[in-house]
Amino acid sequence: MTSILIKNAEIITMNENEEIFHGDIYIEDERIIDIGKDLSYFAETVIDAKNRTVIPGFIQTHIHLCQTLFRGQADDLELLDWLKLKIWPLEASHDEESSYYSAMLGIGELIQSGTTTIVDMETVHHTDEAFQAINQSGIRALSGKVMMDKGEEVPQLLREKTNESIQKSVDLLEKWNGFDGGRIQYAFCPRFVISCTEELLKQVRDLSKKYKVKVHTHASENKGEIDFVEKERGMRNVIYLDHIGLANENLILAHCVWLNEEEKRIIKARGVKVSHCPGSNLKLASGIAETPDLLEREVFVSLGADGAPCNNNLDMFNEMRLAAIIQKPFHGPTSMNAKTVFKMATIGGAKAVGLDHEIGSLEIGKKADLAILNLNDFHIYPSFGVDTISRIVYSATRADVETTLINGKIVMHNRVLKTMDKQVILKEANKSMKRLLKRVPSIVY
Repeated sequence: MTSILIKNAEIITMNENEEIFHGDIYIEDERIIDIGKDLSYFAETVIDAKNRTVIPGFIQTHIHLCQTLFRGQADDLELLDWLKLKIWPLEASHDEESSYYSAMLGIGELIQSGTTTIVDMETVHHTDEAFQAINQSGIRALSGKVMMDKGEEVPQLLREKTNESIQKSVDLLEKWNGFDGGRIQYAFCPRFVISCTEELLKQVRDLSKKYKVKVHTHASENKGEIDFVEKERGMRNVIYLDHIGLANENLILAHCVWLNEEEKRIIKARGVKVSHCPGSNLKLASGIAETPDLLEREVFVSLGADGAPCNNNLDMFNEMRLAAIIQKPFHGPTSMNAKTVFKMATIGGAKAVGLDHEIGSLEIGKKADLAILNLNDFHIYPSFGVDTISRIVYSATRADVETTLINGKIVMHNRVLKTMDKQVILKEANKSMKRLLKRVPSIVY
């Protein structure tokens, strides 16, 4: 048994009563055993968090670890050109080693910025290496290989046969789903309707039900994408997904920037989860999602940074700030307030992945996924008379995260990563990218 006692902290619980108080947290193995004031436990590790703030670990519900190596390689393009001209050829050039270091590079950044759980979509090949990185790093993840069995403009190396795509996905699921006591889970990841046949999507529907796992895909991110789907399938994205039976409580849809009334009704009625990615949507000029309207309809909306080449960071602090401020010119200064956005980043993300009974808040019995912040610096002062959550959402940065715990394990302390060698990863990331860029010209469509 391992034990950790965090003392003297300001604790933002995000429990049902949204309590904030000064006190202690006692952890045994992976769970919070006690939380309160002046706790007296003997612990193997004691962290004095005086003048520090403890928050639930952030939960990002749309990430592409396989794309972290491509940061800066596809700037200033709209979505479909971004995919066709840059991202798909780069993904097709991946090898086992580059996939591993791309994942480690992304996870290191996520841990440094207080993210403890991700919903990740990999590329077609070498997904096992990404799972190896997830396992080694200690991050909590719901991940899966992307599925693409259609598309004339998809590189040949990414184009799959339907049955092969299904079989590879099931093989990965059977190996990794539930790994390390459930810290790692599998999700079926058809990329989006444009690159998937109806046969594949229907098989994913049935397999998701059989294995009781999530489905993670993109929808209604870009007007061109919607026009393509409507022309080919005869209906808009979400209506089509509902038509084939994929719209249900196990579906996590990334983006949902352009929804009509019928699609919003379907999302609410079917319990579909939406991952809002403001940084990516702005950079790719996709648009601004009608998030306040979805929240008013009581849709489960969470946050994600998307991939490094369309953001260009994986920082939840950045996503929270953007999610709040981009709505205010349209809906007034009180829309998307700090507490609403902070909920989306914590307990809202937990609900999206069906783990709100385990993570997303700091409560007795829950998994010990948390971050310790140092909010004592020029950019976040004065602190007197200012709401702490507002300080975090509007002023704090990822550099303010000092310590990150996942599943009761310290994965970063005093800004030092404990589960990976930073310098090795940075070196190997550059070596991998140099190798991949030499391959890209030979990628054939």
